[in-house]
Amino acid sequence: MKISIITVTYNSAATLRDTIESVQNQAYSELEHILVDGASTDGTTGIIQSHAHIQKWLSERDSGLYDAMNKGLKMADGDIIGILNSDDIYADNNVLKRVAAAFADPLIHCVYGDLQYVSSFNTNKIIRTWKAGKFNRKNFLYGWMPPHPTFFVRKEVYDQVGLFNTILKSAADYEIMLRILYRHGYTAAYIPAVLVKMRAGGLSNASVRNRFRANREDAQAWKLNDKKPHFFTLYLKPLRKLPQFFKK
Repeated sequence: MKISIITVTYNSAATLRDTIESVQNQAYSELEHILVDGASTDGTTGIIQSHAHIQKWLSERDSGLYDAMNKGLKMADGDIIGILNSDDIYADNNVLKRVAAAFADPLIHCVYGDLQYVSSFNTNKIIRTWKAGKFNRKNFLYGWMPPHPTFFVRKEVYDQVGLFNTILKSAADYEIMLRILYRHGYTAAYIPAVLVKMRAGGLSNASVRNRFRANREDAQAWKLNDKKPHFFTLYLKPLRKLPQFFKK
């Protein structure tokens, strides 16, 4: 079972080496690491070229994060696809081994786990922990979603439901998980362990203004899927993050 990991980069020289090495050090050999760069100018491409195991990569202008992710999805030929951001790392060297074991069940279409937000300067310093919990499709109505950096999907699912919707600027990851798990009802398995460490920050959480925009896009994600949430769904979504600060 081959796993494709997609990493999107743009001027990511400060953190990319850690990301690449966290994939390279995995105790699972049947994988490919695909790098999609947005024409960086800071030495990012030099770091990519210095790692001989990366055989699939490109560097060209794109229309944003999700456009770049779609390029990576089109390049992937693994049975399973995961996305690891250019400033994130896998929590340990056995993450992909555990993911592959979960996909050994042919009835499982998606796999996800827990996520830790860590300091930008010290990835051993935990800021908050996102414990995703077991999958229940109806939980989407109560503001739930799996952590996208821990979300692995069978390639055949992307082939059937399509790629990221680039109309959305910060909620396309939410929309595609809503599309896969809620609208189309694909099955998911939860690995009760931290799979990814994410450096603190992120587009949707970078400012109050971005948070409001993200909430508007969350509402649009439901409309794009011809589904209607409860009146409280989108209010609960950011509120569900509060307990993360107490689960370290």
